[in-house]
Amino acid sequence: MKHISSRENPAVKALARLAGTAGKRGAPVLLDGVHLCQAWLQHHGEPDQAIFDIERLSQPDIAALAASVSDGACLALDARLMHSLAAVESGQGVAFLVTPPVPALPDDVDENCVLFDRIQDPGNVGTLLRTCAAAGVKRVFLATGTAAAWSPKVLRSGQGAHFALAIHEHVDLPALLPRLRVPLVATALDGARNLYASRLPERCAWIFGHEGQGVDAALLAAASLKVCIPHDMAAVESLNVGAAAAICLFEQRRQALHGGTR
Repeated sequence: MKHISSRENPAVKALARLAGTAGKRGAPVLLDGVHLCQAWLQHHGEPDQAIFDIERLSQPDIAALAASVSDGACLALDARLMHSLAAVESGQGVAFLVTPPVPALPDDVDENCVLFDRIQDPGNVGTLLRTCAAAGVKRVFLATGTAAAWSPKVLRSGQGAHFALAIHEHVDLPALLPRLRVPLVATALDGARNLYASRLPERCAWIFGHEGQGVDAALLAAASLKVCIPHDMAAVESLNVGAAAAICLFEQRRQALHGGTR
């Protein structure tokens, strides 16, 4: 394993540049922390490069990760250099340089899936990815204008959900609609049915929209079912998109498991 102590080293400079542009389409990303690195190894195997804080290599979790990657793909950095690359203040002493998977857009979509319509907050996108994975959804489509799925804040909020999902980014959602072989279901405030009084399809394409504007009007018009979540509108006008998605997806899951709306 190569040890680097100089900030002027070309490899360190390249990693620093990458950390500053993380999440751009097609670009490699740094997975920061033990959990994300373990998840990458489990689902995708060896990273392009593994970077370690030399002072933490004796810690069991870090040592196990180092042992799982070929020596030529490992770098050991002085603590101050490693700290400068960390996506969070309390870096865990390990990062993997990886190239995120880019799954092909399917010709036909006949499974439960979720469409993200210009959801801009990285925390919301990461929470939604985590909720989708927990609810058994396997495929998601992120419209252009949605926060980058592989950016540090989304990865942190997703807590490993990325590795349970096929994530399609920069999708033209109107162009995707003809590929759907399941009904499109949207959340709406007007002209919508009570979520809990509706018989939800066992498989459908859910669409959740922009934090301020909601689902695009043309996409909303294409939905075969629009639902609303009853709540105290005197207290708040609408729910956070992450909370709304969790309620909808788990109500659908509850109905599928128990066979009805009750």
